[in-house]
Amino acid sequence: MSDPGAVLADLRAESEELDALVAELPAVRWAAPTPAEGWSITHQIAHLAWTDRQALLSATDPEGFARAAQEAFSAPLTFVDEAAEAGARTPPGELLDDWRAGRARLLTALAERPPGEKLPWYGPPMSVASMATARLMETWAHGQDVADALGVSREPTGRLRHIARIGVRTRDFAYATHQLAPPTEEFRVELRAPDGGVWEYGPAEAAQRVTGEAREFCLLVTQRAHLRDLPSLRAEGADAQRWLGIAQAFAGPPGKGRAPSGKGPTE
Repeated sequence: MSDPGAVLADLRAESEELDALVAELPAVRWAAPTPAEGWSITHQIAHLAWTDRQALLSATDPEGFARAAQEAFSAPLTFVDEAAEAGARTPPGELLDDWRAGRARLLTALAERPPGEKLPWYGPPMSVASMATARLMETWAHGQDVADALGVSREPTGRLRHIARIGVRTRDFAYATHQLAPPTEEFRVELRAPDGGVWEYGPAEAAQRVTGEAREFCLLVTQRAHLRDLPSLRAEGADAQRWLGIAQAFAGPPGKGRAPSGKGPTE
């Protein structure tokens, strides 16, 4: 079982890094478009604030979350965009305060839950560590959208290990969302970590293999970059190659992903 404390500490650090990107922005810059079609920086932070509220509801009021989820499922393809649009109407300063307060409450609530408890979500129920990992993954991914909008290059950190792990573990889910039968055998995944080490997943003798930089793998599974713009990623085997074309680390239907930039590797 993953240590919730370690993941929660990394979630806090990831949130603070994104906070630092937007904290001093003048209000007009919050309206800057991001790579997500129709989403400004305001939409990105509004989405994170909304999702943190839903996670807090899951951790503190499962019945209330079930009602909210049922309402969301009545518009499964639009409820995320609708929530972001509603939140984006909030003035930037107020929205930033809301996000800060909400994520602090969420960190406290998750730290107080029994580690093995399953929390309801829009997909399968998740443990406390898994919920924190999902929040970290989303914070990093939407933070990438904000960084791209601002023209900022972020240094990769060891926190990517959480995203890489969930990206590997959601392999079969990615196949299922595309109505494809997942391969029966495990894949081998070897990723170069920011500190120069290697993160390894799956049996060493597996015939289907994926290798590359951890940051590029995380950009792929969060659909923040097209495979053509991630030159370090290599797949050996037809099944592994197919997976790189459909991978997603987030719940819900397949995303649109990003079109190839036509500019070579992602900076």
